[in-house]
Amino acid sequence: MPSSLASVPELLPVTLLTGFLGSGKTTLLNQLIRRLPRTAVVMNEFGEISLDHDLLEKMEGPMAVLSGGCVCCTVSGALSPTLKNLYMARERGDIPRFERVVIETTGIADPAPILDTLLNDPWVRARFRMDGIVTTVDAVLGEAQLDSYFEAARQAAVADRLILTKTDLASAAEREALQARLAELNPAAEQLTAVKGEMDFGRILDLGLFNAKDKIPDVQKWLNEQRYKPARAGGLMGGKPATDSHDNRIRAFSVIIDPPIQPAGLQAALEMLVGFRSEYLLRFKAIVNLAGHEKPVILHGVQHVLYPEAELDHWPGTDRRSRFVFIVRDLEPGFVAKVLEDFAAAASLAAPAPGPA
Repeated sequence: MPSSLASVPELLPVTLLTGFLGSGKTTLLNQLIRRLPRTAVVMNEFGEISLDHDLLEKMEGPMAVLSGGCVCCTVSGALSPTLKNLYMARERGDIPRFERVVIETTGIADPAPILDTLLNDPWVRARFRMDGIVTTVDAVLGEAQLDSYFEAARQAAVADRLILTKTDLASAAEREALQARLAELNPAAEQLTAVKGEMDFGRILDLGLFNAKDKIPDVQKWLNEQRYKPARAGGLMGGKPATDSHDNRIRAFSVIIDPPIQPAGLQAALEMLVGFRSEYLLRFKAIVNLAGHEKPVILHGVQHVLYPEAELDHWPGTDRRSRFVFIVRDLEPGFVAKVLEDFAAAASLAAPAPGPA
C-alpha cells in the first residue's frame, strides 16, 4: 500500500553532483560551500581539483573522502557507513549541525548504486532523502564528450538540473548547439549557467516533488510531461538504433493512460520494465490513477532503483489520467507504451466485477 506524503518526516537532503571528467564539478562545489557553508561533502579521493586549503578551514560542514575508487562501484559499500558516521557526529555535537549533504562523484559515475544506498538502507533512509541529481556539462567540450562517451550522455539524461560550465570560453553557436542537444536528451531538466563556479545555488536545491517554500507537492513542475514527446503503443523490445549516435540511443517521451489502472497490471508492467530491462530504463516518473483509489500515486525510478510508492493527499488538478515520463536507452518508446497499456488492459479484464450492494 503506498505511504502518504503527508506523513513524510523531515529528512536531511542529499544532492548528487555528477558530470564528466573536467566539467567543473569541484569548482562549482567550492563556490557552493562558500554560499552554503553548513553543507557536508562526501567526495572521491582522486577528485580532479583539490578543494582549497583555506576554504576547508572555513567550512562549517564536514568533509568525508571515499577512497579506493569511484563512489558508484568499488567503494559503494563505504557510502552507507560514511553517512551514518557523519550523522552520528552531528547529533553528538562533534561537528557542526550541517543542513545538507553533497556527494561529488567521479566523472564516470553511475548514480543508480548511490540512490540504491539512500533508498534501501533502512537506517540511512530514515535520516536522509535524495533531493536531486545535478550534472555539470562543459560548454566547450560537452558536444564532443556526448559524441564519444556514453557515460556523459547518461549523466545528462538522468539529471534534475544541467549546469553549463565554462560558458565564458565557448562561442554563442557552441552554447546554443549544446543547449539544444541537452534539451533533446533530457527535456524536463532546467539548464543553468555557472561561470567559474558562480551561480544561483538556490536553483539546485529542493528539486524533488515538494517546493521549497511550503513543502506542498508541485506535481506539474516535477513531472513536466508537456516537454516530452508522446509515445503510442507499438514497436519491439530493444530495437537497433538508426545510427550509433548516443543521442539516438537515448529517448525521452511520455505515456498517458486514460482509464484507471488496476494495481496488479501496473505492478506487472513495472516488473517487466524494471526487472528485465533495468539497464535500458534510465529514469521514469509518474502520477497514476489506480483503480479503487481516490488519491493519486506517485512513482519514481532510476534504472533498477525504485523510490517507495507514495500517495498524494489530493489530485493536483482536474486531469486524472495516469501520466508517465521516461528516459530510456536502446528501447523503443512504442514498446514501453505497449507494455503499460497491455498489462493495464489485461488486469482490468481479469479483475472481478463488483458484487451486489
